[in-house]
Order: sequence, then C-alpha cells, then structure tokens
Amino acid sequence: MAGVILDFSFLAGSWPLLAGAAANTVIYSAAALVIGLPAAVVLCLCCLSRQPVLRAFGRFYVSFFRGVPLLVLLLFAYYGVSGVGLSTTPEQAAIAALAVCEAAYLAECMRGGFLAVPKGFVEASLMSGLNRRQNFVYIVLPTAVRLTLPSIINEVTMAIKASSLISVVGIAELTRVSQNLASSTFQ
Repeated sequence: MAGVILDFSFLAGSWPLLAGAAANTVIYSAAALVIGLPAAVVLCLCCLSRQPVLRAFGRFYVSFFRGVPLLVLLLFAYYGVSGVGLSTTPEQAAIAALAVCEAAYLAECMRGGFLAVPKGFVEASLMSGLNRRQNFVYIVLPTAVRLTLPSIINEVTMAIKASSLISVVGIAELTRVSQNLASSTFQ
C-alpha cells in the first residue's frame, strides 16, 4: 500500500480566510464572556439570595438556559425574534445567544465556589474581629475565586468551542471555514 502524501500547498492562499475566521471565533467568544460574566455575577447573587423571589428567578434562569441547547437559542435569537417584529443582525443574535448561555453556566460555577467556602473560615474570621464586609472581602471572596477559577477557565474553553455553532446564523467562524476549505479542495 502506497503511503499517503499530504500536500499543504493549498493552505498558502487560505491563510487570510482562516485568520479572519479565527479572529471571528475569538471575538464572538470574548464578547459573549464579557457580557455574560457581569450577568453571571448578578445571577449568582440572586441564586444565593435570602429573598425567595430573587432566588427563584436565579434558579429558573440557570436551569432554563443550561437546559436549552445553544443551537436552539441561536436560531431563536436570529429567526424567532423576527417573528415578533424585531430585526437582528447575525452578529447581534450570536453574541446575545452565547452571552445568555454563558451567564447561566458561569453563574453556576460561581455559586458552587461560594457554597464550597468552608463555614469554619467564616466563623473563624468573624471570631477574630472582622466585620461581615471585611470577612467577605478578605476571606470568602478570595477563597471562592480560588475554588472557582478552574471551572471558569473550563467554561471559557467551552465558550470557544460552542462558538462553532454561530455559523448557523451566517457568521464565518473557524470550524465552518475549515470545513468549506476541506470540501472544496478534498484535503
């Protein structure tokens, strides 16, 4: 059986397309995270709130948007919104769908981090004379951030991977452009 020789010469003319698509992937993922992170903080606070209405809202949002597939959200944000008389661009629909989805996932990561802070840390800091605000700033928040950081980094990776779905609304991102190049050159 003859060895297969790969010819990468076709990539010479494809670099601009691939670079632009990679930039789109990074831009849309970053925009979704920049919008989703502050929303996630608010949602996390809602989920941890002692107010039943806020807690119910936070839990509903997280459950709903973690349960609905991102592809459905993208299609609804682009095609479904036009059914009620609003028009959106593919870019707006992609960023909005990615952001609401990321907000739900990031809120759950943060909630888990705050709930994982040992109660003994809080009690010990309060007994040592720190007030509630100091306790939160110096003890709870740094501990929660340290506990949450791996899952947030994982979610950033998942956001970049999930951005491959934005091609369904007509945005040229890295996966779609690579597939198009592969199908046109058979390599």
